[in-house]
Amino acid sequence: MQKETMSLNSKDLIALEDKYGAHNYHPLPVVLAKGEGVYVWDAEGKKYFDFLSAYSAINQGHCHPRIVQTMKDQAETLCLTSRAFYNDKLGVYEQYITEYFGFDKVLPMNSGAEGVETAIKICRKWGYEKKGIPLNEAIIVVCGQNFHGRTVSIISFSSDPDAKGKFGPYTPGFESIPYNDIDSLKAIIDEKADKIAGFMVEPIQGEAGVFVPDSNFIKESAALCNANNILFIADEIQTGIARTGSLLAICGDCTCQGHCEQQESYTRPDILILGKALSGGAYPVSAVLANDAIMEVIQPGQHGSTYGGNPIACAVAITALDVVKDEHLAQNARKLGNQFRAEMQKLVDKFDILNLVRGKGLLNAVVINDSPDSSTAWDICVRLADNGLLAKPTHGNIIRFAPPLVMTEEQLMDCVAIIEKTIAEHISA
Repeated sequence: MQKETMSLNSKDLIALEDKYGAHNYHPLPVVLAKGEGVYVWDAEGKKYFDFLSAYSAINQGHCHPRIVQTMKDQAETLCLTSRAFYNDKLGVYEQYITEYFGFDKVLPMNSGAEGVETAIKICRKWGYEKKGIPLNEAIIVVCGQNFHGRTVSIISFSSDPDAKGKFGPYTPGFESIPYNDIDSLKAIIDEKADKIAGFMVEPIQGEAGVFVPDSNFIKESAALCNANNILFIADEIQTGIARTGSLLAICGDCTCQGHCEQQESYTRPDILILGKALSGGAYPVSAVLANDAIMEVIQPGQHGSTYGGNPIACAVAITALDVVKDEHLAQNARKLGNQFRAEMQKLVDKFDILNLVRGKGLLNAVVINDSPDSSTAWDICVRLADNGLLAKPTHGNIIRFAPPLVMTEEQLMDCVAIIEKTIAEHISA
């Protein structure tokens, strides 16, 4: 079977997925077989720039040698114990990550969706035990056009008809307000503050098309929550770990590595959710961080995961975070992000088919001047792949650009040239 697999070409491999796999994704017709740094190669050996980074999971670049070596070393020593026993990596990791981000406690999980579910459970239990909300009446406020995952509870507060449609009945206890609308948050708090346990928000909405809120939205939201004994929950699964030019998107313009509570621009969440790049894309790792007064509501037997906090995850996450700090990836993301948006603005000014560019750090999007129901963004992405750059549309007419943070200025400008060439080709076709 191994020899047969090695002889399959991209067309064959796509056919296998189509025949044997559930059709829950619509990938670009590219079959990747190798990755290194900012590059990936397909099954035929063609080389591409990766401008998606597995939705920001690979901030440290594909197959970062330090992360891979850590994973190999740990996999050869001890992989899994479950939490039925202690292991020699978990406590070390817990100390490391809590000090890195400035919290008392961490609850380790695996996927981003598990991290969000964990935060919801902690928030509700805190609401009943600490705030005194009547049992089963807690409300968590969310924002429209959010993307927090795909479990039944999470899609219950989604506004995406594809994510939500025909999966009911849905989980109650969530109320949605428009994103970036501080007046709507004030209004619902004025009306229901005594039953609101938490407000959960993405500092930048990635899946919705890289929507960056007004500069005051996050800070004022956190202040409103603090004034009304409501937990402010930051979902930084996609925006965290240096992606937006600071360690966390809620850090504003701060580029320090670690606890930056004293920084004027820092908005401290009560609960912080991390995932994706927490492992550099090498292994599923997520984490929920909070201080003792919140985390202590979780007692033995009330939440957990067989793989949560396993030795491989712990070792890999420490190295992945070390790489972010040692290689100054937040600073690089900020510098190159500013440069990329400036170059994309030139293309927006030059080509009528491009409407606008937006983003922060190396999480950016270009909005195509066409209907969300059109195939224009998809067609451009297919042509980008033909020219050696991989990106993916979101919400029909938006192309998200998010390369690994290890990218150099020279590589970035090569990518800008590919994008410009591709847009020109699309127009003339």
